[in-house]
Amino acid sequence: MGKDHKPEWSDPHIPDNCLSIVRRGEELEGHPAAIEKNVRFQKRNTTEPSLDVLYDGVLNGDRSLIARAITLVESNAEQHFQKAQELLKKLLPKTGNSIRIGITGVPGAGKSTFIEAFGMYLCSLGYRVAVLAIDPSSSISGGSILGDKTRMEQLSKNRNSFIRPSPTGGKLGGVHRKTREAMLICESAGFDIILIETVGVGQSEVIIRDMVDLFMLLVLTGAGDELQGMKKGIMELADLIVVHKADGANKQRAEHTRQEYNRILHFLQPATKGWVTRAYPCSSITFEGINEIWRVIQNFEETVKSSGVFEERRRIQAKEWLYSMITDQLQFLFYHHKGVKSALPKLENEVISGEMTVASAVETLFETFLPTKR
Repeated sequence: MGKDHKPEWSDPHIPDNCLSIVRRGEELEGHPAAIEKNVRFQKRNTTEPSLDVLYDGVLNGDRSLIARAITLVESNAEQHFQKAQELLKKLLPKTGNSIRIGITGVPGAGKSTFIEAFGMYLCSLGYRVAVLAIDPSSSISGGSILGDKTRMEQLSKNRNSFIRPSPTGGKLGGVHRKTREAMLICESAGFDIILIETVGVGQSEVIIRDMVDLFMLLVLTGAGDELQGMKKGIMELADLIVVHKADGANKQRAEHTRQEYNRILHFLQPATKGWVTRAYPCSSITFEGINEIWRVIQNFEETVKSSGVFEERRRIQAKEWLYSMITDQLQFLFYHHKGVKSALPKLENEVISGEMTVASAVETLFETFLPTKR
């Protein structure tokens, strides 16, 4: 074995302060080298499934192909857009047969824990459950952890469930910009209940309300701080409030919190016409209250369907989806316009250096994007 050396970043004057060493490797006699020299590593060539394969796979409930279909519609690549739209067009007649539930909550409320317990309960009743979990994207790197399958270990193993973590990708409102499309794919795959977990509650988190039938808010005990943090805006959107972690020594405080929320809700306008929003205690550890939550959801579905509110809300959702897609498509076309891509760096530098105002730069870019607008 050759002589050991200290790494180049160690202090040569105080070598004992560095515990790392650099040791030259030697090939053992009779053992081939593990790494061949001058070999380039290449990404494995994977072929994309055809449109018909994806369509049949989704309808047959193939979880692998369901995931591939969602990946396709979430892709930002230009070559995937048309294929994704053709797939959604074929699947559209098979959609609309589920109950869509949005779930949000204050930080630490235990959304993933509740969803796993609730999902396992629903699966035990024979329902098929899909979970679309949205993770926040880093504002620095743009990446996301996507650890919801790890947090929902038992539910992810249940063959009647499907869990799909997706990043927000900078989308406001705690949802992914393609959450609606992913939801339609899950519906066409035969899932009875779609649970959409948002990244966490905020006073401006309202987009989820426009894509679900029922909006559920998870809160903790000690309602004063949570109520102050959420204000009244988010509470006016909720159809159901769950006081979570109502177990052990916390059970009595949870009951007090439930009563406090119900007193506040009495003075707020209901989120859904003909429905009175109430708060209910629940524990994902003891499962106490889980069946009550499901009973309330069933009552909600029956109430809104009999009154016509359900169909009206679905029509509004389709309208909101239309305008959301128009905005996304315009943004995509603008930033991929050759003239805009060419002019943007120069204008950006001029704005930063103070040579041009932001309004003038925007005007110049839109004259490039829409040269005939005048």
